[in-house]
Amino acid sequence: MTRSVRLRNFNRPSRRTLVLARYSQASDISTRFQDSMEKLPKLVEDIIQTSINTGPRGALRLAQGIQAVVGVGGEWLTDLSKATNASSGLPPNMQLGLLSPLYLRKLFERLGATYIKLGQFIASAPTLFPTEYVQEFQNCFDRAPAIPFNEIEAILREELQRPLDSIYEYIDPVPIASASIAQVHGARLKNSQQEVVIKVLKPGIEDILVADLNFVYIVARILEFLNPELRRTSLVGIVRDIKDSMLEEVDFRKEATNIESFRRYLENMGLERQAKAPIVYRHCSTRRVLTMERLYGVPLTDLDSIRSLVPDPELTLVTALNVWFGSLIACDNFHADVHAGNLWLLRDGRIGFLDFGIVGRISPKTWAAMEAFLASFANEDYESMATSLIEMGATEKNVDVSAFARDLEKIFSSIQDLDTEVVVATARTPDASAAAISANVIVDERQMNALFLDVVRVSESYGLKFPREFALLMKQLLYFDRYTRLLAPNMNMLQDQRITIVSNRRMRRSMGEYSSSGL
Repeated sequence: MTRSVRLRNFNRPSRRTLVLARYSQASDISTRFQDSMEKLPKLVEDIIQTSINTGPRGALRLAQGIQAVVGVGGEWLTDLSKATNASSGLPPNMQLGLLSPLYLRKLFERLGATYIKLGQFIASAPTLFPTEYVQEFQNCFDRAPAIPFNEIEAILREELQRPLDSIYEYIDPVPIASASIAQVHGARLKNSQQEVVIKVLKPGIEDILVADLNFVYIVARILEFLNPELRRTSLVGIVRDIKDSMLEEVDFRKEATNIESFRRYLENMGLERQAKAPIVYRHCSTRRVLTMERLYGVPLTDLDSIRSLVPDPELTLVTALNVWFGSLIACDNFHADVHAGNLWLLRDGRIGFLDFGIVGRISPKTWAAMEAFLASFANEDYESMATSLIEMGATEKNVDVSAFARDLEKIFSSIQDLDTEVVVATARTPDASAAAISANVIVDERQMNALFLDVVRVSESYGLKFPREFALLMKQLLYFDRYTRLLAPNMNMLQDQRITIVSNRRMRRSMGEYSSSGL
């Protein structure tokens, strides 16, 4: 009995212990409060300075933002009414209101350039954002009505500071394309008669970007102030990275430099007969105007047109892969958006790389791990794959390699199950004597993205955090997987002997040989 009483007394916290615990808790709260108060003046200073930098344009964007919220809010209420009448319960994609992935994506599209680019950033950064949002923002479309040609002419005159007819023979007033940030027109240079395209930054876009990004920055600063735990996620740092990336994208001098860097890579590696990037005409290019050589060709998904240009579509894909893989190490940056609109087979049989607005830069450490990952993927060696991902990611945990490898095997065993549909269409030729057959490939990109997200999700369950360049690389590989299914369905792009995935050491040696030979 005595032993039992002593045991109960031992297990029950003493009054002194409770007092100490409460004191410790109060002391902790006091410390956090004091820390917050010390940071408050800096927060207020940042808000005031950012508001000054934003100026009157902030009020205009606020009004536009309210209008967008009201519009999407109306859609949500209409859908809510339908869901309520259906009496099947509130769908998961509506439970968070306008913060639900679907409605947030719609809101971003209504808010325009900045938020569309932010949505595309979310879609390309699965290591930073929840899976549901990454998947939904894959559908964030960058589409915008064309602005009147007289406004484009005004921008060209202001930027080039010369009469337009002294530079261009003509400019087509009908745009080739119009997105949220820029508009593209065909033209011809006056002296050389060279066919070109002119990419023009739309009026007011920079003001909108600055106002929007300053607002996002203030929100991030306030959230970190109110919830110090968010500092561990580097929320403000992420916003700064997004801001820098977006402001770079609207400075066409940066894109011009990226294109010229890629062209030097092709020249240095002797690849000019295999691939091409457009010539940049610096004398009629500025921060807001980019004049480039016009390339003519077809996307790598247009099988019928490709067959009319080259005898062996498979060799075309091999060339594209070799050029792109080589650029990962031998070029200052690699093309990080090789969708079908940016990767063409040109009329002369070369591979055309277009639109260098989005590029990536890969560190030697990440590439070494990525090279091991690709080799293990090709050989279905999941233990090595797990090891390479662990080396690539940052983690403070001890990872169970065998368990990680088993989880990866479950994911990649489903890659053959991706739905791929080759659509074949037959049409009579004008003389009705023969039939023309065209083929294109349809791959469920949601499945491809889901596969990648599964890899990220499983890796994060083991405490791994990958650099954003890994996400960019994986997304490009998924694009190339799509092209392989159409152009070379029997080829394994990671095992084929014709495809060279160069290492840092080999590439440095190769570049040294070029330098020493004086080529």
